[in-house]
Amino acid sequence: MSTAVLVDVATLAAELAQDRCDLRLVDARAVLGDAQAGREAFAAGHLPGAVHADLERDLSDHAAHGQGRHPLPASQAFRATLGRWGIGPAQRVLVYDAGDGSMAAARLWWLLRLLGHSQVAVLDGGLAAWQAAGHGQTREQAVAPDPGPYPGDFDRARIVDAGEVRARLDEPCGWLIDARAAPRFAGEVEPIDAVAGHVPGAINRPYAANLRDGRFRPPAELCAELEALLHGRDPADAVLMCGSGVTACHLLLGFEHAGLAGPRVYAGSWSGWISDPGRPVARGPG
Repeated sequence: MSTAVLVDVATLAAELAQDRCDLRLVDARAVLGDAQAGREAFAAGHLPGAVHADLERDLSDHAAHGQGRHPLPASQAFRATLGRWGIGPAQRVLVYDAGDGSMAAARLWWLLRLLGHSQVAVLDGGLAAWQAAGHGQTREQAVAPDPGPYPGDFDRARIVDAGEVRARLDEPCGWLIDARAAPRFAGEVEPIDAVAGHVPGAINRPYAANLRDGRFRPPAELCAELEALLHGRDPADAVLMCGSGVTACHLLLGFEHAGLAGPRVYAGSWSGWISDPGRPVARGPG
């Protein structure tokens, strides 16, 4: 496994055949609206040696208020969780979910990157691709030595808050990109959050547009499309958002896969933005 942000099933199968002890698999399957679904799916079967990451419990901190539906976990708690999973700075990590990485493999990939962990990637196509290739699962629970809390802290400079977003509302388009589906972005439907619409000046790039048959499209294709969204800006000037800061990480993964490293994530995203009724809301295609 190289330092690429995506790993295919064939590469993973070869790694597992070598029984490499420095590779930790993490199952991040999640279903929005069903907090038990990911844990139940993991218990029913998972990749050999994997541990389970729960979106609601491990990758979010619901004690935080005003920061969206999936507030970032407290750094100390997340670092302790990594230790319980047997993950230290030298560990190579491969994260997967049920399919395309959006629920919630990309979220965990991003959190690890915030800690400076570069040896982390997402399984392209997830468990669905693994099964389609004829590989099996296990119900055995992996046990790994706990090296203690992961050292360091989140790189807060990589995390955008509502104050920064509001301060940039007058800038020309190309800096704020929303990964939600087009009808939600336009405010035509809103099945989850209390207010429909988007942040004024944002442009829409549904994360699913980065995929083909459940896997990421080739880097050259994505680069041409994503670079056009930036309107000449450096990727590091871009801010990515979604409904709650989960699928925005999938869009970030797409940028990285396309060779456009540097965008940051507005962690609170739309659900955090509308927690303050004084913040402006726009509707329409943008």
